[in-house]
Amino acid sequence: MAQFLGVAEAKRRFSELLDRVGGGERIVIARRGAPAVALVPPDEELARGPRLAPVGFAAIAGGLADWDELDAAVRDISTARRKAKGHPPPTLD
Repeated sequence: MAQFLGVAEAKRRFSELLDRVGGGERIVIARRGAPAVALVPPDEELARGPRLAPVGFAAIAGGLADWDELDAAVRDISTARRKAKGHPPPTLD
């Protein structure tokens, strides 16, 4: 069963409450006698932390993995780039 605390007491004992919740307890904080928020241990997904969205090339890399014609498209782009006047291809060292 969850323990009920008022806001003022919860503020004073916040660090202790975090330790107790980390141990598996559930604590309900009440405002003016009505439950306002519950402190509960995180589930597995929440405990892993936020999942950051990939940025830059990484944002599309996964989508390219299933593109069967990727090698041919890269060759075509490379060939076209070599033939372009005034735009030398980059060196990939």
